Amino acid sequence: MKNMGLHQLILVKPHCDRLGDEARLMAVHGVDVLEQSQVVETIPEALQGCQRIIATTGRSLSLPTHLETPRGALPWLLAEGLNSALMFGTEDRGLNNEELKYAQRFVSIPANPDYPSLNLAQAVAVCSYELYQAAQDPLESETDSYFEGASFELLEGYYQHLEEVLLKIGYLYPHTAKARLEKFRRLYNKANLTPEEVALLRGILRQVNWAAQFIPSKNK
Repeated sequence: MKNMGLHQLILVKPHCDRLGDEARLMAVHGVDVLEQSQVVETIPEALQGCQRIIATTGRSLSLPTHLETPRGALPWLLAEGLNSALMFGTEDRGLNNEELKYAQRFVSIPANPDYPSLNLAQAVAVCSYELYQAAQDPLESETDSYFEGASFELLEGYYQHLEEVLLKIGYLYPHTAKARLEKFRRLYNKANLTPEEVALLRGILRQVNWAAQFIPSKNK
């Protein structure tokens, strides 16, 4: 990270002591990155305040969404004035679908199909390099500098509101709600919603919720 100018590291429930002797030894001259890092309990905590989020994954078959290369997608994180995050999974299993749902875009590192697996350190190095290169030549990279995306917490609040209303009107059922909502997430991620657009959508939900009280119950 430090080699490529990255300094803000947030760890979600790490299994080791990030400030222990072994971690310091591995970090060499990057100990300051460890010392300044934050530890949180959940991914949503780590993503608070972020408006653009990209997740890394080595799995393509289980994701019904478009996978991009680091070079093609990562410059999107560099838009001026926005808070962005790049998510990596654990060494042994990466990010599962439940964790990937928080991202708006997804990258996979192209590699030899006979042996495509990269370890965590390799993946971080490749992505950090691509970010550094994009930052050196911002004119060549399309970063949408003037686009203000909705924050992570704003979107999560909307998704919770959407689930509540769709369950109430019978569009969603508890046993299928999770899968359906993941499809809604993918739809809205493609749209790159602004705060104003989220407010508009929540206004519609409030009106639907109000109108739902006048729908006769099936039990009556």
